[in-house]
Amino acid sequence: MISMMQKNSAPRLINEAFVNTFIKKRNKELHKGECGKVLIIAGRKGMTGAAVLSAKGALRSGAGLVRISVPEELFPILQISVPEATCVSRTLPPEQLDEYQAIVIGPGLGDELSNVPIIKNVFISSCPVIVLDADGLNILARSDELAEALGHAKGRSIITPHPGEAARLLGCSSKRVNESRVESASKLAEQTGSVAVLKGAGTIVATPNGEAYINTTGNPGMATGGSGDVLSGIIGALAGQGCSCFAAAACGVYIHGSAGDIAAERLGEYGVIASDIAAMAGLAIKRITKF
Repeated sequence: MISMMQKNSAPRLINEAFVNTFIKKRNKELHKGECGKVLIIAGRKGMTGAAVLSAKGALRSGAGLVRISVPEELFPILQISVPEATCVSRTLPPEQLDEYQAIVIGPGLGDELSNVPIIKNVFISSCPVIVLDADGLNILARSDELAEALGHAKGRSIITPHPGEAARLLGCSSKRVNESRVESASKLAEQTGSVAVLKGAGTIVATPNGEAYINTTGNPGMATGGSGDVLSGIIGALAGQGCSCFAAAACGVYIHGSAGDIAAERLGEYGVIASDIAAMAGLAIKRITKF
């Protein structure tokens, strides 16, 4: 079988000039309703931080409104940790999902198959962009029902696996994924009909039509728990503001890496934690766009 990368040109670089073709200066008369409504379905008891970090990533990247779908017992924690966001029930009917411009689902969700109906409802909604991350990916790898439902989201979904999650989806080892990162990302994109973001040093963004791009920002300090949760929020925010799946993913990984670079400049690579990356996302956008 000829690999996708044999059929297409070499991977292109995601750099500042590339990102500036998608991120535009805001209109002075803009209001929050025009900056995207993002739903984040994340977190459970013991993993509330994942929801917090994803929400902060979205808010620091310009999302106008962020709602967090968590078990009701976690509402007080979220409302103290992220007062700019609002909390909604974990069980939302599909018609309520249609009001969002982007939905992020998976960080800290838990990988129990009892979550399949929640994810399936997101897939069959008419939300323009769906970002599937973390436990959402682990459940997808184990559920034929969910894999079939993902077909409803073809062309409007983004998956964001690290090598371990990618290996589970592809049915191979993490070593194999890391040895062939571009090919692995391209296979994931083709297999799922989604834009695939394979995280790691030189994050790969691959599209279902065989294109692949390599991110040029980031540093070893970003190898810290919660970093991926922040990324999911950044991508969701960009999608909510009108970016396509590809543009949100490609610009998102660049902004995320740039935020990590700013944090490392200030704190050193050993001192960076995920909340630092979220906090620097807005400054990263400012540096990239010059406005």
